[in-house]
Amino acid sequence: MPRRILLALTLVLIATLAAQQGGAPRDSVVRATLDNGLRVVIVRDPLAPVVTVEDNYLAGGDETPAGFPGTAHAQEHMAFRGCTGLTADQIAAVYAQLGGNNNADTQQNITQYFVTVPAADLGVALRMDAACMQGVEDSQDQWNEERGAIEQEVSRDLSNPTYKFITRLNEDMFAGTPYAHDALGTRESFEATTGQMLHKFYQDWYAPNNAILVIAGDVDPAAALAQVKELYGKIPRRQVPAHPEVNLPAVKADSFTLDSNLPYELVFLAFRMPGTSSPDFAAARIMADAIGSQRADLYGLVPAGKALGSEFGLDETYPKASVGFAVAAIPSAADAGPITAEMKNILASYVEKGVPAELVEASKKSEVASVEFDKNSISDLAADWSQALAAEGRESPQEIVDAMKKVTPEDVNRVAKTYLKLDSAVVAVLKPSASGEPVSAKGFGGAESTTVAPTKPVPLPDWAEVSVKSLKVPAAPPAPADMKLPNGLRLIVRTVTASPTVSVVGEVKNEPDMETAAGKDGADSVLGELFSYGSQTRDRLAFQKALDDIAASESGGTSFNLRVLKQYFTQGVELLADNELHPAMPEEAFQIVRKQTADVAAGTLASPEYRAGRALSLGLMPKDDPSLRETTPATVNALTLADIKAYYAKVFRPDMTTIAVIGDITPEEARPVIEKYFGAWKAEGDKPAVTLPAVPANKASAANVPDPTQVQDSVSLAEEVGINRFSPDYYALQLGNHVLGGGFYATRLYRDLRQKHGYVYSVSNSLRASETRAAYSVSYGCDPENVSKARALVDEDLNAMRTTNVTDAELQQAKALLLRQITLSESSEDAVASGYLGRALMGLPLDEPIRAARRYYEISADEVRAAFEKWVHPENFVQVVRGPAPK
Repeated sequence: MPRRILLALTLVLIATLAAQQGGAPRDSVVRATLDNGLRVVIVRDPLAPVVTVEDNYLAGGDETPAGFPGTAHAQEHMAFRGCTGLTADQIAAVYAQLGGNNNADTQQNITQYFVTVPAADLGVALRMDAACMQGVEDSQDQWNEERGAIEQEVSRDLSNPTYKFITRLNEDMFAGTPYAHDALGTRESFEATTGQMLHKFYQDWYAPNNAILVIAGDVDPAAALAQVKELYGKIPRRQVPAHPEVNLPAVKADSFTLDSNLPYELVFLAFRMPGTSSPDFAAARIMADAIGSQRADLYGLVPAGKALGSEFGLDETYPKASVGFAVAAIPSAADAGPITAEMKNILASYVEKGVPAELVEASKKSEVASVEFDKNSISDLAADWSQALAAEGRESPQEIVDAMKKVTPEDVNRVAKTYLKLDSAVVAVLKPSASGEPVSAKGFGGAESTTVAPTKPVPLPDWAEVSVKSLKVPAAPPAPADMKLPNGLRLIVRTVTASPTVSVVGEVKNEPDMETAAGKDGADSVLGELFSYGSQTRDRLAFQKALDDIAASESGGTSFNLRVLKQYFTQGVELLADNELHPAMPEEAFQIVRKQTADVAAGTLASPEYRAGRALSLGLMPKDDPSLRETTPATVNALTLADIKAYYAKVFRPDMTTIAVIGDITPEEARPVIEKYFGAWKAEGDKPAVTLPAVPANKASAANVPDPTQVQDSVSLAEEVGINRFSPDYYALQLGNHVLGGGFYATRLYRDLRQKHGYVYSVSNSLRASETRAAYSVSYGCDPENVSKARALVDEDLNAMRTTNVTDAELQQAKALLLRQITLSESSEDAVASGYLGRALMGLPLDEPIRAARRYYEISADEVRAAFEKWVHPENFVQVVRGPAPK
């Protein structure tokens, strides 16, 4: 739906502006430059006993040799394939036992390695990172194995229409410069790359004097700095080549259309904007915020019924330039011409008449407030400092915030006139290509195998052995206050003083497939969109202005939330309750939203992703299961406003609602405010049924869903298992699941499908359980000719879990992985709040993670094997392949 479309656009198409913000009090930041040139920044944040280490090398896609795009990206991969004193297996084993929360990325001008671990394990994380700064193996044998995986990453991205758009856009915006090609690389360049070439790139650029190390979290800065000096101080500095120059030519107007597998059409109007080193960059960010505001004319296309969603974003932010773009989503079969003209007229008006000063001021308030919210996630805080120092060349994240504080409406209008040049804009359309119908197919199980060779233990360095292999149940976090108001609403409050902010998240327990009247499918979607039209006391614009005035963000619906500065908590809760309990639901808005919902439903039903998901559901569920209900244009168009109001009255009840309040507030402060604004809410009639019935075991089946935009196959394997979230075997299955995955090369599926054979870039496995049902699934992407080979390995690994006990080393590693992940789940306020909410709605105790930890600690290899033998049967998988027909 429109707001969900915007969320998808934000997550998939553009880098969120929040990722470029952040800060910390000056006395909580320690800086140093070692004798070898390594810059170190340590930011203390006592949010949780967790720390993030992020190492930033000042080289990326810009520095790759001519004719070999992706060299920096390939080197990033190879850093996990062996470093000084560490084999690939040791690296994987250590990171897995630290909690498995590590990764890396290659951007245009930086390569970043980051890991989040319990604070007690900081020394191990630093040793791992320092070993790779000291030296990387880059052997030809290891590259031969890794090449297949990175080529699958290329195929995955080339199957993504938004990636193809960004690639083409950069060629227009930055022709003839290093910015014209991103850091991903090509299959052709990787086929020609050698381990020797990669090692030369490493020697050229991976020097301490070309790196910035950021440490953020609950650490003693002086002690952490002493560790850094000990571990990194002896690594010699090296001469670093000159970075390539970027000389940007003028942008030439262009227009193009790309095929897409999205359920709606996307229309872009793109412009080259100032880069991060430009004095105009701060004003450009404020301008983008203001034009993208829900009070601005571009978003006004949505309530006017002219677009399904719209946005103005700033992306591809490099030192010399960035890209700004307006984007609108329209129905899949619509003509892009009218909306393109509308967007041009809106932007031309802002250029001619200026951006409203009140929107400029609201954007500045929001940017400044976001600094405080960024302290509520330790990993985000590390990323913010890394972005500021390494990617943008600033002294701190606060530097850009201070610059934005000084921006005036005149600055914004000057930037708009300078950069929003319609005569050189790039216009792009992502046009949906409908999928064909699913085609029944044979499964690709390969020859059945009952056992695999047991995994040999990986000997770890002495400095890692004791630390990472020590198993203990983590200390319980502070218990929240858990209250029930007289009207039945459950309130959970926990005080966290990392920043002067408060986050409120809530959910009305609901199940649209159970609560929607027959023939009224889509009522929940229409209702969900109507919350964006304000309340009965404030219309859409007045409601958004009230939020802007206190620099708060809010969203209403069955899942609702509020982020607000502590000083405005009362005002924020009043607005949230007004929207949640008294949504406006004007007739004119209903007519528009109903049409938008029907248009999206039409595109969704024809989209490859939906058809693949539908094929999976039809294979798993009995034919009369409520979850198989479909929203169609016909069911949506049959809805009346009375239907929507009746659905609201049935679903929205205080005795089905849980609210979690997390932040710089005590239970004694929070309860009276929540009770004041939500306490008069009353429930009428019996509670609706919201629990789906249990389902029988499914039968094996297979289907292929055509997707003309994909070069890679997306494979989903799933089966219903006869347990639920409260079954005793749930924990043994989850522990075994972490033997199979969750720890990169240290776990079986990654090791077999990626490390050894290079069939996939990623593989995921999960056990998802509710009150009444559970499903086990494995998914991966690979070339069509490797679908059956990868499936055979999946079957082999799962059958081994059923017939042979996992090794002591694997069991210990899986336990370490799970136990540390419990600690890591406390590393952001959002994670804490969503954890409480999920457990409350499921009917689990709020301290379930600690109870689960005790259970995981005790589980034996016999219990794991028995649980898999009883419940997991790969021969019963439903297999759905989206993309080219498997070979």
